[in-house]
Amino acid sequence: MPRMSKSKKLEWSFFLNDRGRKAYNTLCRRCVHDCKQSFRAVVVICPHYQSKRAKKGGTSAPLADPMERHHEYRRHRKEVIRHLYQD
Repeated sequence: MPRMSKSKKLEWSFFLNDRGRKAYNTLCRRCVHDCKQSFRAVVVICPHYQSKRAKKGGTSAPLADPMERHHEYRRHRKEVIRHLYQD
């Protein structure tokens, strides 16, 4: 595996484990979508993941447009990341 440049290391620092390799959350490891989350993330909110224990009916009203659901997820993800980096 080629070495990572300094800029790439800074960009991927939240995803790098103690051996310097990219590590994803256990729910995201086998997922085919590009919304992977870091192994450091405590709260995982993914529009593509549904727990086997979740109720089939769902209490929240689904969003009509799939792109709107994606944009809402991205907004929430930015808020979570912003909250994690606050000191």
